[in-house]
Amino acid sequence: MDREVELQRAYYTATAPDYDTLHAHETPPLALAFMGSAIELLGATTVLDVGSGTGRVVRYLAEKYPNVRAVGIEPVEALRLAGHKAGIPLSALIDGDATKLPFEDGSIDVVCALSVLHHIREPHLAVSEMLRVARCAIFICDSNNFAQGRLAPIKRLLRAAGLWPVANWLKTGGRGYIESKGDGISYSYSVFNNYGEIRKQCNAVHLMNLDGDGKSMYKKATTVALLGIKRGRRISDASAR
Repeated sequence: MDREVELQRAYYTATAPDYDTLHAHETPPLALAFMGSAIELLGATTVLDVGSGTGRVVRYLAEKYPNVRAVGIEPVEALRLAGHKAGIPLSALIDGDATKLPFEDGSIDVVCALSVLHHIREPHLAVSEMLRVARCAIFICDSNNFAQGRLAPIKRLLRAAGLWPVANWLKTGGRGYIESKGDGISYSYSVFNNYGEIRKQCNAVHLMNLDGDGKSMYKKATTVALLGIKRGRRISDASAR
């Protein structure tokens, strides 16, 4: 895994000058609007963006919601430096690991991760940390590999039979990941992989289909946004205040 982390960070270091252009599609406007609505309805005043890159989400929140204190956490120094150069304060874009967030339990109102989890070999560790740190809600926007490609129905059958990890291992030549010029190291990932864990700790889970159609997001949506409202919190309660 250390080798994979090295490869991923080397990729982002090399592409840092072009990061915002190469990865603009990873912050869909519809997903940002969904998250922004939740921030308003929950009355959130603090947001943590996990895997923030150059801090695009931090900049967006600073412009759109000036009363919200947004902080991004990003392990690649070159990306943080690019963000600081673009005007993000040092305190608003910091070093850190998604699987070991340097924050106290329930210390941030909303914790988000946009197009990050498919770059982590064990995304459940990052999701667990997001749930731990979040006081009100977590927000995830990422891929759903079980709706991608013409072999998607076969992927779903393999997953249902518990054989997808083996199939993916064979597909990737025993590496478990793919490497590309456009995305560095990435793993086969679906937001639905972590749904059960999120549902256990959340009062409600809301899903949005970002680019597909049809009645089943699991079968049709290649990109999904998920909002998990922590237990003891309700959007209706917050919006009534």
